[in-house]
Amino acid sequence: MRFDFFRRSNAEETAAAGQSKDLTALRNADGYVAYTLLLDAQKRVAGYKLSWRSAAKPEEAPDAITQFKALVACVTEHLNPPDTPWQLGRSELFFDVNAESLAHGALQSLPPEYTVFCVELADFAIEELRPVLLFLREQGFSFMLRGATALPEDHELLGMVTHFDVGGGDAMLVAAARRGEQPDHMPVQPIATRMASWKDFDACAARRIDVFVDASCGAPPAANTGSRTLQPESVLIMRLLQMIQRNEDLREIEAALKRDAALTYRLLRHMNSPAVGAGVEIHSLHHAVTMLGYSPLFRWLSMLLATSNPTGSPPFMMKKAIMRGRFVELMGEIMLPKGESDNLFVVGMFSLIDQLLGIPMEEVLNKVQLSDSVQQAILARQGVYGPFLSLAEACESNTGDAARLSESLLLSADQVNAAHLSALAWSQDAVPAEAAH
Repeated sequence: MRFDFFRRSNAEETAAAGQSKDLTALRNADGYVAYTLLLDAQKRVAGYKLSWRSAAKPEEAPDAITQFKALVACVTEHLNPPDTPWQLGRSELFFDVNAESLAHGALQSLPPEYTVFCVELADFAIEELRPVLLFLREQGFSFMLRGATALPEDHELLGMVTHFDVGGGDAMLVAAARRGEQPDHMPVQPIATRMASWKDFDACAARRIDVFVDASCGAPPAANTGSRTLQPESVLIMRLLQMIQRNEDLREIEAALKRDAALTYRLLRHMNSPAVGAGVEIHSLHHAVTMLGYSPLFRWLSMLLATSNPTGSPPFMMKKAIMRGRFVELMGEIMLPKGESDNLFVVGMFSLIDQLLGIPMEEVLNKVQLSDSVQQAILARQGVYGPFLSLAEACESNTGDAARLSESLLLSADQVNAAHLSALAWSQDAVPAEAAH
Protein backbone atom coordinates (compact mmCIF):
# COMPACT_ATOMS: atom_id res chain seq x y z
CA MET A 1 0.00 0.00 0.00
CA ARG A 2 1.35 3.44 -0.95
CA PHE A 3 0.26 6.66 0.78
CA ASP A 4 0.27 10.31 -0.27
CA PHE A 5 1.74 12.29 2.62
CA PHE A 6 0.25 15.62 1.40
CA ARG A 7 3.72 16.87 0.41
CA ARG A 8 2.88 17.84 -3.12
CA SER A 9 4.50 19.84 -5.89
CA ASN A 10 2.73 22.69 -7.70
CA ALA A 11 1.66 20.30 -10.43
CA GLU A 12 0.22 17.97 -7.83
CA GLU A 13 -1.57 20.90 -6.19
CA THR A 14 -3.17 21.70 -9.56
CA ALA A 15 -4.30 18.11 -9.85
CA ALA A 16 -5.65 18.31 -6.32
CA ALA A 17 -7.66 21.37 -7.26
CA GLY A 18 -9.25 19.36 -10.02
CA GLN A 19 -10.05 16.62 -7.55
CA SER A 20 -11.63 19.26 -5.30
CA LYS A 21 -13.99 20.22 -8.12
CA ASP A 22 -14.91 16.58 -8.52
CA LEU A 23 -15.69 16.40 -4.82
CA THR A 24 -17.91 19.45 -5.09
CA ALA A 25 -19.83 17.79 -7.89
CA LEU A 26 -20.51 14.62 -5.88
CA ARG A 27 -20.72 16.12 -2.40
CA ASN A 28 -24.43 15.52 -1.77
CA ALA A 29 -25.59 13.56 -4.78
CA ASP A 30 -25.69 10.13 -3.22
CA GLY A 31 -26.47 10.43 0.46
CA TYR A 32 -27.52 12.19 3.64
CA VAL A 33 -25.57 13.46 6.62
CA ALA A 34 -26.46 11.84 9.95
CA TYR A 35 -25.12 12.78 13.35
CA THR A 36 -24.63 11.31 16.81
CA LEU A 37 -24.30 13.67 19.77
CA LEU A 38 -21.26 13.67 22.03
CA LEU A 39 -22.35 14.71 25.53
CA ASP A 40 -20.27 15.70 28.51
CA ALA A 41 -21.13 14.75 32.08
CA GLN A 42 -23.67 17.61 32.34
CA LYS A 43 -25.50 16.43 29.19
CA ARG A 44 -24.20 19.37 27.21
CA VAL A 45 -23.24 18.95 23.56
CA ALA A 46 -19.45 18.73 23.26
CA GLY A 47 -19.33 17.52 19.67
CA TYR A 48 -20.94 15.53 16.87
CA LYS A 49 -20.01 12.31 15.13
CA LEU A 50 -20.96 12.70 11.47
CA SER A 51 -21.61 9.88 9.04
CA TRP A 52 -22.88 9.48 5.48
CA ARG A 53 -25.93 7.41 4.63
CA SER A 54 -26.14 6.49 0.96
CA ALA A 55 -29.42 7.17 -0.78
CA ALA A 56 -28.83 4.22 -3.10
CA LYS A 57 -29.74 0.62 -2.44
CA PRO A 58 -26.94 -1.27 -0.65
CA GLU A 59 -25.97 -3.16 -3.80
CA GLU A 60 -25.84 0.11 -5.79
CA ALA A 61 -24.13 2.33 -3.20
CA PRO A 62 -20.73 3.85 -4.07
CA ASP A 63 -17.64 2.54 -2.31
CA ALA A 64 -16.75 3.68 1.19
CA ILE A 65 -14.03 6.11 0.15
CA THR A 66 -16.36 7.87 -2.30
CA GLN A 67 -18.97 8.27 0.41
CA PHE A 68 -16.37 9.56 2.86
CA LYS A 69 -15.14 12.14 0.35
CA ALA A 70 -18.72 13.25 -0.22
CA LEU A 71 -19.22 13.69 3.53
CA VAL A 72 -16.03 15.75 3.90
CA ALA A 73 -16.93 17.94 0.93
CA CYS A 74 -20.43 18.54 2.30
CA VAL A 75 -19.13 19.42 5.77
CA THR A 76 -16.49 21.72 4.32
CA GLU A 77 -18.98 23.60 2.18
CA HIS A 78 -21.49 24.26 4.96
CA LEU A 79 -19.43 24.38 8.15
CA ASN A 80 -15.95 25.47 7.08
CA PRO A 81 -16.20 27.49 3.85
CA PRO A 82 -13.19 29.57 2.72
CA ASP A 83 -12.60 32.90 4.47
CA THR A 84 -15.31 32.11 7.02
CA PRO A 85 -14.90 31.21 10.71
CA TRP A 86 -15.62 27.65 11.82
CA GLN A 87 -19.40 27.46 12.16
CA LEU A 88 -19.63 25.19 15.23
CA GLY A 89 -17.85 27.27 17.85
CA ARG A 90 -15.98 24.98 20.26
CA SER A 91 -17.74 21.81 19.15
CA GLU A 92 -15.64 19.00 17.72
CA LEU A 93 -16.51 16.77 14.79
CA PHE A 94 -15.69 13.04 14.83
CA PHE A 95 -15.29 10.93 11.68
CA ASP A 96 -14.77 7.18 11.29
CA VAL A 97 -11.77 6.72 8.99
CA ASN A 98 -9.56 3.94 7.66
CA ALA A 99 -6.09 3.81 6.14
CA GLU A 100 -7.32 4.81 2.68
CA SER A 101 -9.38 7.80 3.79
CA LEU A 102 -6.63 9.01 6.15
CA ALA A 103 -4.26 9.29 3.21
CA HIS A 104 -6.66 11.40 1.19
CA GLY A 105 -5.90 15.08 0.70
CA ALA A 106 -9.56 16.06 1.17
CA LEU A 107 -8.98 15.93 4.93
CA GLN A 108 -7.02 19.16 4.66
CA SER A 109 -10.27 21.07 4.14
CA LEU A 110 -11.40 20.23 7.69
CA PRO A 111 -10.43 22.46 10.65
CA PRO A 112 -7.62 20.55 12.43
CA GLU A 113 -8.30 21.93 15.91
CA TYR A 114 -11.93 20.74 15.83
CA THR A 115 -11.56 17.43 13.98
CA VAL A 116 -11.11 13.99 15.55
CA PHE A 117 -10.48 10.94 13.37
CA CYS A 118 -11.74 7.64 14.82
CA VAL A 119 -9.25 4.95 13.79
CA GLU A 120 -9.33 1.19 14.32
CA LEU A 121 -6.28 -0.29 16.04
CA ALA A 122 -5.45 -2.38 12.94
CA ASP A 123 -5.16 0.75 10.76
CA PHE A 124 -3.44 2.79 13.45
CA ALA A 125 -0.69 0.18 13.72
CA ILE A 126 0.16 0.09 9.97
CA GLU A 127 3.83 1.07 9.82
CA GLU A 128 3.57 2.62 6.35
CA LEU A 129 0.69 4.84 7.54
CA ARG A 130 2.71 6.33 10.41
CA PRO A 131 4.10 9.32 8.43
CA VAL A 132 0.53 10.28 7.51
CA LEU A 133 -0.60 10.03 11.14
CA LEU A 134 2.36 12.11 12.29
CA PHE A 135 1.72 14.72 9.62
CA LEU A 136 -1.95 15.03 10.51
CA ARG A 137 -1.16 15.22 14.22
CA GLU A 138 1.40 17.96 13.57
CA GLN A 139 -1.29 19.86 11.69
CA GLY A 140 -3.48 19.77 14.81
CA PHE A 141 -5.86 16.89 14.00
CA SER A 142 -6.78 14.52 16.84
CA PHE A 143 -7.19 10.74 16.89
CA MET A 144 -9.56 8.47 18.77
CA LEU A 145 -8.36 4.86 18.97
CA ARG A 146 -11.08 2.26 18.47
CA GLY A 147 -11.14 -1.51 18.85
CA ALA A 148 -8.21 -1.65 21.27
CA THR A 149 -7.98 -3.24 24.71
CA ALA A 150 -5.05 -1.01 25.70
CA LEU A 151 -3.21 2.05 24.48
CA PRO A 152 -0.22 1.48 22.16
CA GLU A 153 3.06 0.63 23.83
CA ASP A 154 4.94 2.34 21.02
CA HIS A 155 5.88 5.75 22.46
CA GLU A 156 5.43 7.59 19.15
CA LEU A 157 1.99 6.12 18.47
CA LEU A 158 0.97 6.69 22.07
CA GLY A 159 1.74 10.37 21.71
CA MET A 160 -0.73 10.65 18.82
CA VAL A 161 -3.76 9.24 20.66
CA THR A 162 -5.97 12.01 22.07
CA HIS A 163 -9.22 10.07 22.62
CA PHE A 164 -9.82 6.42 23.48
CA ASP A 165 -12.94 4.36 22.78
CA VAL A 166 -13.87 2.73 26.10
CA GLY A 167 -17.02 1.01 24.81
CA GLY A 168 -19.69 1.24 27.47
CA GLY A 169 -17.28 2.66 30.02
CA ASP A 170 -15.09 -0.36 30.77
CA ALA A 171 -13.14 0.41 33.96
CA MET A 172 -9.84 -1.02 32.72
CA LEU A 173 -10.02 0.93 29.45
CA VAL A 174 -10.86 4.14 31.31
CA ALA A 175 -7.89 3.62 33.62
CA ALA A 176 -5.65 3.05 30.60
CA ALA A 177 -6.93 6.21 28.94
CA ARG A 178 -6.20 8.31 31.99
CA ARG A 179 -2.59 7.01 32.09
CA GLY A 180 -1.91 8.15 35.63
CA GLU A 181 1.30 6.17 35.61
CA GLN A 182 2.73 8.11 32.64
CA PRO A 183 3.10 11.76 33.67
CA ASP A 184 5.10 12.61 30.54
CA HIS A 185 1.93 12.31 28.41
CA MET A 186 -1.18 14.42 28.36
CA PRO A 187 -4.18 12.37 29.57
CA VAL A 188 -6.25 10.73 26.83
CA GLN A 189 -9.96 11.55 26.85
CA PRO A 190 -12.09 8.41 27.34
CA ILE A 191 -15.17 8.31 25.10
CA ALA A 192 -18.00 5.83 25.69
CA THR A 193 -19.35 4.87 22.26
CA ARG A 194 -21.76 2.07 23.17
CA MET A 195 -24.19 3.40 25.74
CA ALA A 196 -27.27 1.17 26.13
CA SER A 197 -29.34 3.30 28.52
CA TRP A 198 -29.42 6.57 30.42
CA LYS A 199 -28.49 4.63 33.54
CA ASP A 200 -25.24 3.77 31.76
CA PHE A 201 -24.82 7.45 30.92
CA ASP A 202 -25.10 8.39 34.60
CA ALA A 203 -22.44 5.82 35.46
CA CYS A 204 -20.11 7.29 32.83
CA ALA A 205 -20.89 10.87 33.88
CA ALA A 206 -19.91 10.06 37.46
CA ARG A 207 -16.46 9.09 36.13
CA ARG A 208 -16.10 12.14 33.84
CA ILE A 209 -16.44 10.18 30.62
CA ASP A 210 -17.93 11.85 27.53
CA VAL A 211 -20.57 9.73 25.81
CA PHE A 212 -21.91 9.33 22.28
CA VAL A 213 -25.70 9.27 22.40
CA ASP A 214 -28.01 8.14 19.61
CA ALA A 215 -31.73 7.50 19.21
CA SER A 216 -31.49 3.94 20.56
CA CYS A 217 -31.24 5.29 24.11
CA GLY A 218 -34.72 6.81 23.91
CA ALA A 219 -35.83 10.05 25.55
CA PRO A 220 -33.71 11.13 28.52
CA PRO A 221 -35.53 11.06 31.87
CA ALA A 222 -36.42 14.47 33.29
CA ALA A 223 -34.42 15.53 36.31
CA ASN A 224 -37.61 16.15 38.28
CA THR A 225 -39.48 13.00 37.31
CA GLY A 226 -41.61 13.20 40.43
CA SER A 227 -43.15 16.53 39.44
CA ARG A 228 -45.32 17.57 36.53
CA THR A 229 -45.69 21.19 37.63
CA LEU A 230 -44.67 23.79 35.08
CA GLN A 231 -42.18 26.45 36.11
CA PRO A 232 -43.74 29.94 36.58
CA GLU A 233 -41.73 31.24 33.63
CA SER A 234 -43.09 28.45 31.42
CA VAL A 235 -46.66 29.33 32.44
CA LEU A 236 -46.12 33.00 31.60
CA ILE A 237 -44.56 32.20 28.21
CA MET A 238 -47.50 29.94 27.37
CA ARG A 239 -49.89 32.74 28.28
CA LEU A 240 -48.00 35.16 26.05
CA LEU A 241 -48.08 32.64 23.19
CA GLN A 242 -51.86 32.39 23.53
CA MET A 243 -52.24 36.18 23.58
CA ILE A 244 -50.18 36.50 20.40
CA GLN A 245 -52.20 33.80 18.66
CA ARG A 246 -55.40 35.65 19.56
CA ASN A 247 -53.87 38.88 18.18
CA GLU A 248 -54.56 40.64 21.46
CA ASP A 249 -53.65 44.28 21.86
CA LEU A 250 -49.92 44.84 22.06
CA ARG A 251 -50.29 46.92 25.20
CA GLU A 252 -51.87 43.97 27.01
CA ILE A 253 -49.09 41.64 25.86
CA GLU A 254 -46.47 44.13 27.05
CA ALA A 255 -48.21 44.46 30.40
CA ALA A 256 -48.19 40.67 30.87
CA LEU A 257 -44.52 40.44 29.95
CA LYS A 258 -43.51 43.24 32.32
CA ARG A 259 -44.61 41.10 35.25
CA ASP A 260 -41.36 39.18 34.84
CA ALA A 261 -38.34 41.46 34.45
CA ALA A 262 -35.97 38.50 34.01
CA LEU A 263 -38.05 37.09 31.15
CA THR A 264 -38.21 40.52 29.49
CA TYR A 265 -34.42 40.75 29.67
CA ARG A 266 -33.96 37.23 28.28
CA LEU A 267 -36.37 37.88 25.41
CA LEU A 268 -34.72 41.14 24.38
CA ARG A 269 -31.24 39.62 24.73
CA HIS A 270 -32.36 36.69 22.61
CA MET A 271 -33.83 38.91 19.92
CA ASN A 272 -30.56 40.83 19.71
CA SER A 273 -28.53 37.63 19.31
CA PRO A 274 -26.72 36.74 16.05
CA ALA A 275 -29.25 33.96 15.42
CA VAL A 276 -32.10 36.47 15.07
CA GLY A 277 -30.03 38.96 13.11
CA ALA A 278 -32.60 41.78 12.97
CA GLY A 279 -29.83 44.25 12.06
CA VAL A 280 -31.14 46.85 14.54
CA GLU A 281 -30.85 46.66 18.32
CA ILE A 282 -34.26 45.95 19.82
CA HIS A 283 -35.02 47.75 23.09
CA SER A 284 -38.64 46.85 23.85
CA LEU A 285 -41.38 44.36 23.08
CA HIS A 286 -43.18 47.07 21.13
CA HIS A 287 -40.06 47.61 19.05
CA ALA A 288 -39.69 43.84 18.55
CA VAL A 289 -43.22 43.46 17.20
CA THR A 290 -42.81 46.55 15.02
CA MET A 291 -39.60 45.15 13.57
CA LEU A 292 -40.52 41.48 13.36
CA GLY A 293 -44.30 41.08 13.56
CA TYR A 294 -46.42 38.80 15.70
CA SER A 295 -45.43 35.55 14.00
CA PRO A 296 -41.66 35.87 14.55
CA LEU A 297 -42.33 36.97 18.14
CA PHE A 298 -44.32 33.76 18.62
CA ARG A 299 -41.33 31.86 17.25
CA TRP A 300 -38.81 33.40 19.64
CA LEU A 301 -41.11 32.95 22.64
CA SER A 302 -41.35 29.31 21.61
CA MET A 303 -37.56 29.10 21.77
CA LEU A 304 -37.59 30.59 25.25
CA LEU A 305 -40.24 28.06 26.25
CA ALA A 306 -37.81 25.32 25.21
CA THR A 307 -35.29 26.60 27.75
CA SER A 308 -37.67 27.63 30.54
CA ASN A 309 -37.55 24.41 32.56
CA PRO A 310 -33.84 23.71 33.18
CA THR A 311 -34.63 21.23 35.98
CA GLY A 312 -36.87 19.19 33.71
CA SER A 313 -34.71 18.58 30.67
CA PRO A 314 -30.98 18.25 29.96
CA PRO A 315 -29.19 21.04 28.05
CA PHE A 316 -28.65 18.97 24.91
CA MET A 317 -32.42 18.52 24.47
CA MET A 318 -32.85 22.29 24.28
CA LYS A 319 -30.28 22.49 21.50
CA LYS A 320 -31.76 19.48 19.72
CA ALA A 321 -35.27 20.98 19.76
CA ILE A 322 -34.10 24.35 18.46
CA MET A 323 -31.94 22.70 15.80
CA ARG A 324 -34.83 20.50 14.67
CA GLY A 325 -37.09 23.55 14.44
CA ARG A 326 -34.59 25.33 12.22
CA PHE A 327 -33.98 22.22 10.10
CA VAL A 328 -37.70 21.77 9.40
CA GLU A 329 -38.04 25.49 8.70
CA LEU A 330 -35.19 25.59 6.18
CA MET A 331 -36.51 22.59 4.26
CA GLY A 332 -39.99 24.07 4.17
CA GLU A 333 -38.73 27.41 2.87
CA ILE A 334 -37.68 25.63 -0.32
CA MET A 335 -41.13 24.17 -1.04
CA LEU A 336 -43.82 26.17 0.77
CA PRO A 337 -45.13 29.72 0.23
CA LYS A 338 -43.44 32.58 2.05
CA GLY A 339 -44.86 33.13 5.51
CA GLU A 340 -45.11 29.44 6.43
CA SER A 341 -41.59 29.21 7.85
CA ASP A 342 -42.46 30.33 11.37
CA ASN A 343 -45.12 27.62 11.59
CA LEU A 344 -42.53 25.07 10.48
CA PHE A 345 -40.09 26.20 13.15
CA VAL A 346 -42.79 25.78 15.80
CA VAL A 347 -43.65 22.32 14.41
CA GLY A 348 -40.05 21.13 14.72
CA MET A 349 -39.42 22.63 18.13
CA PHE A 350 -42.77 21.69 19.68
CA SER A 351 -42.32 18.08 18.54
CA LEU A 352 -39.94 17.74 21.52
CA ILE A 353 -41.66 20.14 23.92
CA ASP A 354 -43.08 17.36 26.11
CA GLN A 355 -39.55 16.10 26.78
CA LEU A 356 -38.34 19.64 27.44
CA LEU A 357 -41.06 20.57 29.91
CA GLY A 358 -41.59 17.15 31.45
CA ILE A 359 -45.34 17.04 30.84
CA PRO A 360 -47.49 15.14 28.29
CA MET A 361 -47.81 16.65 24.81
CA GLU A 362 -51.61 16.83 25.08
CA GLU A 363 -51.28 18.97 28.21
CA VAL A 364 -48.92 21.37 26.44
CA LEU A 365 -51.22 21.68 23.44
CA ASN A 366 -54.19 22.34 25.72
CA LYS A 367 -52.32 25.32 27.16
CA VAL A 368 -51.06 26.65 23.80
CA GLN A 369 -53.74 26.42 21.13
CA LEU A 370 -51.71 25.85 17.99
CA SER A 371 -53.31 25.76 14.55
CA ASP A 372 -54.83 22.48 13.35
CA SER A 373 -52.15 22.03 10.69
CA VAL A 374 -49.39 22.46 13.27
CA GLN A 375 -51.05 20.05 15.70
CA GLN A 376 -51.55 17.49 12.92
CA ALA A 377 -47.83 17.52 12.23
CA ILE A 378 -46.80 17.30 15.90
CA LEU A 379 -49.27 14.60 16.95
CA ALA A 380 -49.50 12.44 13.83
CA ARG A 381 -46.79 13.63 11.39
CA GLN A 382 -49.60 14.41 8.96
CA GLY A 383 -50.94 17.44 7.10
CA VAL A 384 -48.91 19.90 5.07
CA TYR A 385 -46.11 20.14 7.68
CA GLY A 386 -45.95 16.52 8.83
CA PRO A 387 -43.69 15.15 6.05
CA PHE A 388 -41.03 17.81 6.77
CA LEU A 389 -40.94 16.80 10.43
CA SER A 390 -40.74 13.10 9.49
CA LEU A 391 -37.82 13.81 7.17
CA ALA A 392 -35.95 15.72 9.88
CA GLU A 393 -36.44 12.82 12.30
CA ALA A 394 -35.28 10.32 9.68
CA CYS A 395 -32.05 12.26 9.19
CA GLU A 396 -31.47 12.55 12.94
CA SER A 397 -32.05 8.90 13.78
CA ASN A 398 -30.84 7.30 10.53
CA THR A 399 -34.00 5.25 10.00
CA GLY A 400 -33.16 4.70 6.34
CA ASP A 401 -36.25 6.63 5.23
CA ALA A 402 -34.54 9.91 4.35
CA ALA A 403 -34.26 9.20 0.62
CA ARG A 404 -37.91 8.14 0.31
CA LEU A 405 -39.24 11.08 2.34
CA SER A 406 -37.11 13.69 0.57
CA GLU A 407 -38.19 12.32 -2.80
CA SER A 408 -41.85 12.62 -1.79
CA LEU A 409 -41.24 16.28 -0.95
CA LEU A 410 -39.31 16.88 -4.19
CA LEU A 411 -36.22 17.80 -2.17
CA SER A 412 -32.77 16.74 -3.32
CA ALA A 413 -30.20 15.26 -0.96
CA ASP A 414 -28.16 18.41 -1.59
CA GLN A 415 -30.99 20.61 -0.29
CA VAL A 416 -31.64 18.41 2.75
CA ASN A 417 -27.98 18.28 3.74
CA ALA A 418 -27.61 22.04 3.31
CA ALA A 419 -30.60 22.60 5.59
CA HIS A 420 -29.36 20.04 8.14
CA LEU A 421 -25.84 21.43 8.51
CA SER A 422 -27.03 25.04 8.36
CA ALA A 423 -29.43 24.29 11.21
CA LEU A 424 -26.64 22.66 13.20
CA ALA A 425 -24.48 25.77 12.76
CA TRP A 426 -27.36 28.16 13.47
CA SER A 427 -28.18 26.41 16.74
CA GLN A 428 -24.76 27.33 18.15
CA ASP A 429 -25.89 30.98 18.47
CA ALA A 430 -29.59 30.31 18.93
CA VAL A 431 -29.41 28.53 22.30
CA PRO A 432 -29.70 31.15 25.07
CA ALA A 433 -26.55 31.72 27.09
CA GLU A 434 -28.06 30.12 30.18
CA ALA A 435 -28.28 26.81 28.31
CA ALA A 436 -25.23 27.06 26.09
CA HIS A 437 -22.19 24.83 26.27
